Amino acid sequence: MTTERSEPAQNADERTMLEGWLDYHRQTLAWKCEGLTDEQLRTAPLPPSELSLLGLVRHMAEVERGWFRAVLTGEDAAPIYFSDEDPDGEFHLTEADTWAEAYAAWQGEIEAARRNAAGLGLDDLSKGLGRHSGEPFNLRWIYTHMIEEYARHNGHADLVREQIDGATGD
Repeated sequence: MTTERSEPAQNADERTMLEGWLDYHRQTLAWKCEGLTDEQLRTAPLPPSELSLLGLVRHMAEVERGWFRAVLTGEDAAPIYFSDEDPDGEFHLTEADTWAEAYAAWQGEIEAARRNAAGLGLDDLSKGLGRHSGEPFNLRWIYTHMIEEYARHNGHADLVREQIDGATGD
């Protein structure tokens, strides 16, 4: 698999720009994981942190699910990897955890995100409410937050990947 990344057009309308940058950052995380074995993807090379590339992918599947299902549509979307007993479960990996499974779950959540956002305008409000504010979010805010979330974690992925095999890149 070779991940194709392209930045959005510099003169795109707002929605195209937001969706383009979100997709760019999604593709960046996939690119950071490319060419590694399951064992390498499970490796947390920066002790005492449990941060691994596979854990980041599983985390982003949860983040996509939370924002585009639970918050945006109000869907009762149970967590995939974490629980009340293990709130960081997406980072607690075993040898049974694979790239194929995590990637499929992540891509499934991305597709659900696209479907759920497709019929909405940027000013449309979520059906779910913010934990702290008790207020709904507009789709623009969710897109902007997701870009921030991916950008931050892609920085983590850069460091993890460099520790695994020395690969660096933007």
